[in-house]
Amino acid sequence: MLRVGLLTGREKSFPDALIAEVERRSAGVVASYAALDATRIDRPPPYDVLVDRISHEVSCYQPILKLAVLSGTRVVNNPFWRIADDKFFNTALAARLGVAVPKTYVLPSKSYATDVSSETLHNLRYPLDWVGIASDLGFPIFLKPHWGGGWRDVHKVDSIEELIVAYDKTGQNTMIAQEGIAWTQYVRCLVIGKEHVRPALWNPSLRHFDRYTQAASTMPPLTPELEARVVEDARKLCRALGYEMNTVEFGIQGGVPYAIDFMNSAPDFDISSLGPDHFAWVVDKMADLVIDMAKRPPADPPSTWDAVLHR
Repeated sequence: MLRVGLLTGREKSFPDALIAEVERRSAGVVASYAALDATRIDRPPPYDVLVDRISHEVSCYQPILKLAVLSGTRVVNNPFWRIADDKFFNTALAARLGVAVPKTYVLPSKSYATDVSSETLHNLRYPLDWVGIASDLGFPIFLKPHWGGGWRDVHKVDSIEELIVAYDKTGQNTMIAQEGIAWTQYVRCLVIGKEHVRPALWNPSLRHFDRYTQAASTMPPLTPELEARVVEDARKLCRALGYEMNTVEFGIQGGVPYAIDFMNSAPDFDISSLGPDHFAWVVDKMADLVIDMAKRPPADPPSTWDAVLHR
C-alpha cells in the first residue's frame, strides 16, 4: 500500500478531510498523520508522499524532509526551495516573469549581533536615503520582514517619520520596504499542483473568518479578462517557485493585478475561513495530487542544487 503522510500543527478540518477523501477513493493509497522520530541518515521516513504544513514553525522537521527527498519521497512543498526563498528575491523573480509587483527595496538590518562591529559593516553606506526611498515608493509604505509570514512585524506607515520609527523597532530582522497598492479588488488564488487555480475574491480588511465568505459583498466581481490574467500569473509564479500548494494574492489597482503575497507554503485551508465550496475544491484537488504523486515511480536522488529545486 502506498503511503501519504501529513505533517500538521493544530489544524484539523483540512487534514482530516484529505485523509478521508484519499480513503474514500480506494486508489491503493492510504493517508494518515505522519509519525516521525529520531531519524538516521540511512533510515528515511517510510512515506511515498509527505504533505508539509508545519515545518516553517517546527524546524526540526526540515532536515528530515530533505532526507526524504533524497530517498525518493515526494514532498509538498519542496523543502529545499521553501527554506531558500524570500520575499525580495521572489518579488524580483515575479517581475522577471512579467507579473506586476509593487516597487520594493531590501533594507540593511537596524541592529546586529554583539560581535558585529562597524568595521564588519564597512560595505554599508549610512545614513539610509529615507527621502529617496519615500519619494520613489510614495505613501503608504509597507515595511515587512524579508522572511516570515502571517503579517508578523508588518508596519504600514504614512510618513518618513513613521517609517523611521517603525524601522527602529525591527531589530536584527532583514526588512523590505514596499509601495502600497490602492486596490479596488483583492483576489486570493488557491493553487494546487501548480496548474489548478481557483481565484476567489478575498478582503484582507475584514476579520479573518469573513475574508473569503464576505468579500463578494464588498467589491465588484472580476471581469473574465482579469480572472484569466490572475489565473495565468498564479500559474507562472508557482511553476517558477515549485509550489504545489499555495495561495497567491493580487491587489487590483487601475485594472492591473499586482502580486502582493505568493509564498504561502502552508496556506490556510481551514473550512471555517475558506467556506464549504472553496474547501471542497481544495480537498478534491489535493487528493488528486497526492494520489498521483504516490503512484509515480520513485524519484532518482537529485545530484545538483538546481535539480533539487526543480523536482
